[in-house]
Amino acid sequence: MKKFLLLFSALTMAIGLTACSSNDDVKTDKKETKEEAAPKVDIKKELVKFYMDLGNKINAKDADLNAYVAKATKEDAKPEELPTAEDKVKASEAAAAVATELNNYQVPAELNDKKADLEAAIKDFAASYQTKADELKKDAPNLDAATASFTQGEEKLGKVFESEKLLPPSIDKQVN
Repeated sequence: MKKFLLLFSALTMAIGLTACSSNDDVKTDKKETKEEAAPKVDIKKELVKFYMDLGNKINAKDADLNAYVAKATKEDAKPEELPTAEDKVKASEAAAAVATELNNYQVPAELNDKKADLEAAIKDFAASYQTKADELKKDAPNLDAATASFTQGEEKLGKVFESEKLLPPSIDKQVN
């Protein structure tokens, strides 16, 4: 339900950005060619699309990891509600799959001006998921380092959004 609400609010934000964006296009003379009047890329819109796509890529592979974390962090959980060894293996495999997906993720060409910053954030997210995958192979996993890496990625992503006068998104809320 959280994911649906987050997706709905992001979609609403994207529509709002499109509806409220100012039209800075200058009237062009009929003599200008199509090459001279190249369409202007709406960076804000592209950033929102990027954010949604990144979250969807992660969500497509992290269901078992989210299930494990939900069971492992449940307060007052009965012994039968705690994650099993099989749950832990599935969670580790899911985290590794997300890390692989993120390592292969390409920043859209429309965001080339922000590419280095976005790739740095993606690198932190991938490192976080790889750390989770490695930790979940241990008897007593500690996900603190993974959380710290994920937080760094969110901060980097937030700075890119803030540079375009957008509120920094929370990829953590979208994928958990």
